[in-house]
Amino acid sequence: MSMSLRVAIIEDEPATARNLQHMLQETAPEAEVLAILPGVTDAVSWLQQHAQQCDLLFMDIRLSDGLSFEIFSQVHITLPVIFITAFDDYALQAFKANGIDYILKPFDDGELKQALVKFNRLRSQSGSTDSYAQLLKIAESLKGNTTSYKQSFLVHTRDKLIPLTVAQISWFYTANEIVYAGTADNKQYIIDATMEQLQQQLDPACFFRANRQFIVQKKAILEVDFYFNGRLSLKINPPAKEQILISKARVPEFRQWMNS
Repeated sequence: MSMSLRVAIIEDEPATARNLQHMLQETAPEAEVLAILPGVTDAVSWLQQHAQQCDLLFMDIRLSDGLSFEIFSQVHITLPVIFITAFDDYALQAFKANGIDYILKPFDDGELKQALVKFNRLRSQSGSTDSYAQLLKIAESLKGNTTSYKQSFLVHTRDKLIPLTVAQISWFYTANEIVYAGTADNKQYIIDATMEQLQQQLDPACFFRANRQFIVQKKAILEVDFYFNGRLSLKINPPAKEQILISKARVPEFRQWMNS
């Protein structure tokens, strides 16, 4: 008989959290999701009261109200942690070396299953997966290197969710308080974010807020034409729903961005 598995998910993207919960139900039927927590504050409050009831944490690194490492300075976590993250640098290897696993977004059933196998092996062999000291050490090493931009989105298409990488997106467009992503293969998807949030999440070296309605990907720009009153007009691939204009006031900033 499989051992029970009680988990909590600390993730600020609702679609990612729902997808992970569904995958857990399919991959580990014995798993029970005790809570889905969207930020540092909620996670600290929940863990202070319920940590003893939990076996395993799934935790995003970058949350809506800060980095998940801030949780460790407020709560002594003896639970094993599997990170759900867009980070992909040398420091992540330390997680594995210290008995802590991670899965990179977008993840699939195989990666989740592999992480759970490692967790179960540690639990059965040692009876303890307390990696708190190592975790704090890694957290400190990452504090000065935490700039990580969005790598992918989970988007709805028909009756399923699919991962859409940022590299596939040519532009973001907003109308009637809905944000759309246009891809290089001329498809469009609804994105669960505001334009302001996207500005914070996207790499500014690759994306530029052209105006209130558009954020454009540099590699998708084919031509820049002069327009009336000192403005610029962008020709982009694939073509957007409306003309993309750069205001006269923002032309110097746009030129600098294109030349960088």
